[in-house]
Amino acid sequence: MPLTIPADLPAVGILKSENIFVMDSRRASSQDIRPLRIIILNLMPLKITTETDLLRLLSNTPLQIEIDFLKISGHVSKNTPVEHMMAFYKDFAAICDNRYDGMIITGAPVEQMSFEEVSYWDEVVRIFDWSRTHVTSTMYICWAAQAGLYHHYGIPKYPLERKLFGVFRHTIREECRKAPLFRGFDDEFYIPHSRHTAVDADSVRRCPDITLMAEGEQSGVAVMIARNGREVYLTGHSEYAPDTLANEYYRDLGKGLPIDMPQNYFRNDDPAAGVVVRWRSHANLLFSNWLNYYVYQETPYDIDAIR
Repeated sequence: MPLTIPADLPAVGILKSENIFVMDSRRASSQDIRPLRIIILNLMPLKITTETDLLRLLSNTPLQIEIDFLKISGHVSKNTPVEHMMAFYKDFAAICDNRYDGMIITGAPVEQMSFEEVSYWDEVVRIFDWSRTHVTSTMYICWAAQAGLYHHYGIPKYPLERKLFGVFRHTIREECRKAPLFRGFDDEFYIPHSRHTAVDADSVRRCPDITLMAEGEQSGVAVMIARNGREVYLTGHSEYAPDTLANEYYRDLGKGLPIDMPQNYFRNDDPAAGVVVRWRSHANLLFSNWLNYYVYQETPYDIDAIR
């Protein structure tokens, strides 16, 4: 999918070097079509890395997308240059009157805190509520999925005895195999996970407003939808690049922190042998299916008609 993004965003050069088609704002202005408008609330600390990971997946279908980046008001990112944030990110107050075809809300490194203890919880809740009337479909990833399920449906999270860290196998529930989100999927697929907490599966199953779509023997509930696909919840990180878990592993080793080797990740569990990438094709399918069937096919041509 041609992405309409600022020509000087760092991700542009990276994606073009990977032979991914990126249309910058100068070229897009010459096309007489209405692009899909997607807003990304990026709560991850390494914002440029996350931008690149998400844009890589959003680029894979033939429609044009216009991207906005959203940040938490007053929250200063410690790992991203201030100049980058000022150039490419907007505060909620600047976009709250806009409507968007799709929204992505990322994970955040606050999962071991209770939701109400997170310094920006009140603003996140306002954005969650706003998305229900201003966005056609919202994708919640990792911590955002846990937070969204808690806020909208009262579903709690709980701490894991050991961090879930690695690439894990998942299966689609039999009754969901024909769901548009999984068109083209194999019987089994893999998703990277990196988290200390999990969603209470029994609470998900008891909630009549949520459809549990896919789960893993080790990772638990993995993919859920609500409101006929206007909300998609992913507990893992399909968007991760091949080296993301390795970078996290070596970072924590270097800090002397307790960290297990990521499971099902290094070839023969040998870091020197490199990474076995087994999730990228399904990640592309997942994002393409979401964009096509839950955003493009459902959103009105008049974007102001989104309710």
